[in-house]
Amino acid sequence: MNMTLSKRGDYVVRSALALARAYPSGEARKIREVVAEMGVPQTFASQILADLVRAGIATSKAGKDGGYRLALPPGEVSLVDVVEAGEGPLRADRCALGDGPCRWDSVCPLHETWRSATEALRDVLRTTTLADVVKRDEDIEAGRVGTPADPHRPGGSSVRVADSIQVEAPCAFFKSAARQEQIAVDALTAAFSEVEALRSRISGGAQTWTPVQVFSTVSLRPAKRHKDLNGTEATNGPPSPDGVVIAVSFEGSMPGGKSAHGEFTITSGALDPERCELQAEGMVRLPAIGADATKSSPEDPSVGDRLAQVLLRTTLRRIAKSVEDALAKRS
Repeated sequence: MNMTLSKRGDYVVRSALALARAYPSGEARKIREVVAEMGVPQTFASQILADLVRAGIATSKAGKDGGYRLALPPGEVSLVDVVEAGEGPLRADRCALGDGPCRWDSVCPLHETWRSATEALRDVLRTTTLADVVKRDEDIEAGRVGTPADPHRPGGSSVRVADSIQVEAPCAFFKSAARQEQIAVDALTAAFSEVEALRSRISGGAQTWTPVQVFSTVSLRPAKRHKDLNGTEATNGPPSPDGVVIAVSFEGSMPGGKSAHGEFTITSGALDPERCELQAEGMVRLPAIGADATKSSPEDPSVGDRLAQVLLRTTLRRIAKSVEDALAKRS
């Protein structure tokens, strides 16, 4: 029995989760922010968010300060309402066994069982709120949730990555350049190609995966300085008004149903008047290569682990080069 959501239902739940995570801040979410954070296809995002508005789950406001917000606190929005906003009413429209002998004209032997199962599913979704889903998502993000015994997601394991790089450009100039969100998209797309070429050589010409979609969103509010890769606090003073936060996400596909996913958060901050630093962290899941199908120990990283780190490093280098080239042209 297939218990997965349809694509539309999937995207509606993702979008509602993005709005629920933003609810405590009181900030509206732009379509592009939902796209970048949750990997909802850009071509469908406005339709998906409109589903939530029609269901009374979200509100929308046009204009520079507009966007989408939950209409109610996350604790007052049931998951069944969200799912039905995308899937329609969760009920059995036909008997589970379909057409059969003449004696099944009005009812099949599974009618009562199937109706009870459907009602039980609705009861579980009805008693689960968006606040519950947000809490679970935050626990997963913080590493407080272990791998389930029956994981349903195919492909390799996710790898946590982190890196930093210096940019030979003032932080204010980087902020100006970062307004062109295409810089991050182009950098990650190019990094995709480099890592895939390396992966193909390692795997001996096996089937390759290709990018399906790459999304980026830039937050132009002051970036908070955070701990460096050694876990120590940055020592260059309070948050810089010229700092920015760039969120980048991607999705790729491979023959056979395997997939690649990833998301990076890149934060900029001033090192001195002439240089800024990019600190990045995120998660990457690449298709496994042959026998390298399981995540190895930190002491012996797998090929996939190394490629995930290379992907982030290459993305940062390309962003830095784009900004430095732009500064050189201006000089």
